[in-house]
Amino acid sequence: MSTITVAAILFGFMLLLLAGGLWIAMAMSVVAWFGLQVFTSSPPEVSLFQSFWGSSASWTLAALPLFVWMGEILFRTRLSEEMFEGLSPWLGWLPGRLMHVNIFGCGIFAAVSGSSAATCATIAKVSLPELRRRGYDEKVCLGSLCGAGTLGLLIPPSIIMIVYAVAAEVSILKMFIAGVLPGALLISLFSGYIVVWALFNPSKTPQEVERLPFLERVRRARNLIPCVLLIVFIMASMFSGWATATEAAAFGVLGALAIAWWSGSLSWGSFRDSLMGATRLSCMILFILAGAAFLSSCMAFTGIPRALAEWVASLNAGRLELLAVLAVIYLVLGTAIDGISMIVLTASIVLPMIDAAGIDLIWFGIFIVILVEIAQITPPVGFNLFVLQNMSGRDINYVARASFPFFLVMLAALAVVVVYPGIATWLPDLIIGTGAK
Repeated sequence: MSTITVAAILFGFMLLLLAGGLWIAMAMSVVAWFGLQVFTSSPPEVSLFQSFWGSSASWTLAALPLFVWMGEILFRTRLSEEMFEGLSPWLGWLPGRLMHVNIFGCGIFAAVSGSSAATCATIAKVSLPELRRRGYDEKVCLGSLCGAGTLGLLIPPSIIMIVYAVAAEVSILKMFIAGVLPGALLISLFSGYIVVWALFNPSKTPQEVERLPFLERVRRARNLIPCVLLIVFIMASMFSGWATATEAAAFGVLGALAIAWWSGSLSWGSFRDSLMGATRLSCMILFILAGAAFLSSCMAFTGIPRALAEWVASLNAGRLELLAVLAVIYLVLGTAIDGISMIVLTASIVLPMIDAAGIDLIWFGIFIVILVEIAQITPPVGFNLFVLQNMSGRDINYVARASFPFFLVMLAALAVVVVYPGIATWLPDLIIGTGAK
């Protein structure tokens, strides 16, 4: 039986299991066991043990549950309320005024949560009622929250970047650094769209702006200072080489606990809830990574990645053609499954193809993360759409239409990163060095 036929059988079996509602991790494990048992002479139980242990016994991977816990702790503080109060006096002069609080608020919270859903829900909880009360256009408010909420995936420390780095066997730190400039680009494009929209629709933006003296604006923003300092400390400790990603995550947890205590929101109940929430999410991600490692082992024994890599090399396809095909595939996948599953399900197939095409794996990680961000606002299962549907009381179609301009903005950002790859690679190469993984 040819390698392509084996790949088609395993892929069809995977789709059948997923359509039946089986968990992603279990589906990958069952397909891997079946593939090894039927198409190879390798004992599947040995590969199962090695894959599950090898994917879990990792000091680097310990950063994941710690960053998740840091985000869970800060999610239960009054950070979102303080963020709106602290940012609004500084952004009222821009066309679009307080709608920029959605963008910059999501950017700041993304840097401490690492989660798209948490970022979107937390900022929307405060800003949406406030902007409605002040008479801002609801569609643009919802669209900006939906789009900017995805920044939790791109701005470090990002959970999905850790997942990709483990799957691609590249440096988590280098992935984090690579996300800085693309994250800043996306914030600028989101804010720029709001400026342009406001200039063309002046009647839909309230005119009254609270003018405060400089010292009063500083006083209102004082509660943001500990959070900003925590972000700066985490990034600086990693980028300078003083701490690894795991050590920086541990410092982040301590800092988050200190901020929660200082703000008066740390209690035994909130501590327990944050710990349990982080445990549930981390176990889910680690189980998926273990299943993906087992499936990768099966792929290696059947020779599917090697055959696909050779096929790609024989096509002599250019970089842009290959990326265009993969972008369409990931956009289609994003309408059906979540971002982490998209990465781990395709890593064993796609990454050898990318390597064979000579594309930098760090840059490709940013490319995938932006596509996953787009999937967060793509019907029918864009998670941010569901979050805002519940919080706004609007139906999913209304929210999807509101987010469409920001969907186009994200496609524009993806195009910029493709045309100018240095946006993703220049900073990590400068700080860590070229060629380092």
